[in-house]
Amino acid sequence: MNKNPTAPRTPADHRIRAVLFDRDGTLVEDVPYNGDPEKVRPVPGAREALERLRSHGVRTGVVTNQSGVGRGLIGHADVRRVNERVDELLGPFDVWAVCPHAPDDGCTCRKPRPGLVLWAAGRLCTPPDRIAVVGDIGADVEAARRAGAHGILVPTPVTRPEEITAAPRVAENLAAAVRRLLPEQPAVAGRHG
Repeated sequence: MNKNPTAPRTPADHRIRAVLFDRDGTLVEDVPYNGDPEKVRPVPGAREALERLRSHGVRTGVVTNQSGVGRGLIGHADVRRVNERVDELLGPFDVWAVCPHAPDDGCTCRKPRPGLVLWAAGRLCTPPDRIAVVGDIGADVEAARRAGAHGILVPTPVTRPEEITAAPRVAENLAAAVRRLLPEQPAVAGRHG
């Protein structure tokens, strides 16, 4: 796929089996270092996009950098409570992958490194080339590329112009991203494992 919205979808023999979403700015409004579940607000269209994926048997997950933990601004329990609220509003998600490290910690999981995507792929028993990662910044798309997954950028006001230019796939919103990922097939009854 490319940036052209009329480009062909993923071929049937390479269907996307799972979509991993960035949390803040992609699924929910970005509240820096949020440790308060009451501040969780889904972005417009998030629920519908997720329901559409699930109705087609596509598994869903979240891959999120939470450097506030490594910086000492929020705790692991705060992140867990916020994630539980996101899951309550938009879930259930099949997998959650969280990097709690600060940018200078040198971990292998913090996006743009591929660790979160690869770990989630393992938990889903799905090869990375059958996974898409949807996010709002270049680090999300780069993590997908490094893991061998498909990346789609959904720009927000914090997305830098050079990130949009560099992204292999750009969608105007979550609904458009999901339309590009789904094969031309009817919805299925129930979820696929």
